[in-house]
Amino acid sequence: MFSVGELVVYPAQGVGRVEKIEEQNLGEAKAVLYIVRILSNNVTLMVPVNNAANVGLRAVSGEKQGQAILSFLEDRSDFTGYSGQNWNRRYREYSDKLKSKDLEDVAYVLKELFLISRDKELSFGERRLLEQAMGLISMELSYALNINQAEAKARVEALFSDILSPELQEQNDQEDL
Repeated sequence: MFSVGELVVYPAQGVGRVEKIEEQNLGEAKAVLYIVRILSNNVTLMVPVNNAANVGLRAVSGEKQGQAILSFLEDRSDFTGYSGQNWNRRYREYSDKLKSKDLEDVAYVLKELFLISRDKELSFGERRLLEQAMGLISMELSYALNINQAEAKARVEALFSDILSPELQEQNDQEDL
């Protein structure tokens, strides 16, 4: 069980803080809810305490897992490429992974899209997924490694500096301003 003030991760939304734990009437049933405010966009979520694990609510990764994610991103041996797989199938797969409670699934999407961008220009949809994955990874790494989000993003980008296209590099530089 999480406590008030604790940092948590909600899949596809990112890092949030438990603001309250309260009991509410939902129809004829009473439910105990975590009231979680997502830090990146100030959205408030109500997550039933007894269903929190099922929806993927989890504690923020620690330093050891943060370092493991950076190592996972750096290791390119598992990249199989995208040949023979159409964009719609990849998009569904990547969208599902971004909703996963496992940070490594989110890192997988980020790594795949960076590596795909080495061979071809990413479509608008692919770039949006890349941005979403980068936001989720960099925010959680910032808390796991006790650094600011810009530094976490820079560490991730440094792992892919050899393949970052000039347009992606320029876009990322503009976002950092």
